[in-house]
Amino acid sequence: MASLRDPDNGCPWDLEQDFGSIAPYTVEEAYEVADAIAREDFEALRDELGDLLLQVVFHAQMAKEAGFFDFDDVAGTISDKMLRRHPHVFGTDEERAAGAQAGSWERIKAEERAAKADDSALAGIARALPALKRAQKLGKRASLVGFDWPDRRGVRDKIREELEELEGAVGTRSQEAIEEEFGDLLFAVVNLARHLDVDPEKVLTAANFKFERRFRDMERSVAAQNKAFDQQTLETLDQEWRAAKKRVG
Repeated sequence: MASLRDPDNGCPWDLEQDFGSIAPYTVEEAYEVADAIAREDFEALRDELGDLLLQVVFHAQMAKEAGFFDFDDVAGTISDKMLRRHPHVFGTDEERAAGAQAGSWERIKAEERAAKADDSALAGIARALPALKRAQKLGKRASLVGFDWPDRRGVRDKIREELEELEGAVGTRSQEAIEEEFGDLLFAVVNLARHLDVDPEKVLTAANFKFERRFRDMERSVAAQNKAFDQQTLETLDQEWRAAKKRVG
């Protein structure tokens, strides 16, 4: 990477990049790693992990050039963090003997946040996270300091409340109000997922795959009948959907 970024003999494309231009590639590579895992394609996983590692190296090289830090600093920082967060593995004889303590991970992370300028309970939750994952983390952090419903019944009531407010917004025909209330509804649903110990990102991904699997089966079924999919009635498509559910789950 240092050679690719060499001002005299480097690659023009690599030289013109900065943190902002590379960030989307970093996110994309992380998703491709997750996709390889979901497909259980471990040859692809090897390649995708290499691509992701390249992103880390790229950012570290640009940071070195700017005098911020280098790759060794990145590796050293995460090593120090893992040592600090696992006293039951790397700590004193007493800490190792005591074993992993319930809540210790979040307590140590809270101490780390308190040592920084932003000591909010919500500090460090990246804004670039997928919205469902970020909502999940925000709700969890707030709950750790006591801001939460006592049980999932309260969350269900909140969802009903948000549905009513969404209906009210639809009545106003204000797109801004509709979008705001729809966002509130989604946030409440994510909090219900947290109370049910469900990962909303994971289950929605599974639901997406399920929908795609069934829809593609419908398309094949309709095509096998020498019919055009977009010319079928809704009743016919509903029957095809029910049949697809039985065939492919």
